[in-house]
Amino acid sequence: MSALVNSSNIFWHECPVGKLDRQKLLKQRGCVVWITGLSGSGKSTLACSLGRELHSRGNLSYILDGDNLRHGLNKDLGFKAEDRAENIRRVGEVAKLFSDAGLICIASLISPYRKDRDACRAMLEDGSFVEVFMNMPLEVCEQRDAKGLYKLARAGKIKGFTGIDDPYEPPLKSEIELKLENGVCATPSAMAGQVATYLENQGILTVDHDK
Repeated sequence: MSALVNSSNIFWHECPVGKLDRQKLLKQRGCVVWITGLSGSGKSTLACSLGRELHSRGNLSYILDGDNLRHGLNKDLGFKAEDRAENIRRVGEVAKLFSDAGLICIASLISPYRKDRDACRAMLEDGSFVEVFMNMPLEVCEQRDAKGLYKLARAGKIKGFTGIDDPYEPPLKSEIELKLENGVCATPSAMAGQVATYLENQGILTVDHDK
């Protein structure tokens, strides 16, 4: 990744139609729902279920999936610590734009480092960043292993794999924590409903057209 020097000859250009105008048009508040957790914890499944739930309620959302983004926007990045940080920074900036557009942006990434997630939170105004922690035990994620990545990591064929030989730093104060209840994982639709209910209670899914 090449080192770029920030230019001092750039200026922010304001436009007459702003975020509040777009929110009134869409009748919802723009925000970022950031789903974090180990590989195999169910992040992408939850993201898709939440997108479907919001769509059924008449809310416009868009999913930023970590794997999908590495096919395009972040295809030049690897998995070293500095590349992971840049990966999250880019996704955070894109998510911020979606939020500013008035959409509910659902970002689904392992995002293992707390400081990187906190930096994305700091990009948005208070209440616009909703961190969802998929708190699933490593053994459960490894048993699922739909992509066969844990098996490769255990065999030493993948280096720097989160949860095996690279750390995952769990959120300290996530807005929502989803975990096993009595050893059982809730269905994706039930978890999506829990997140949607939180968004509804925060006044994100509706906006008073007169305000």
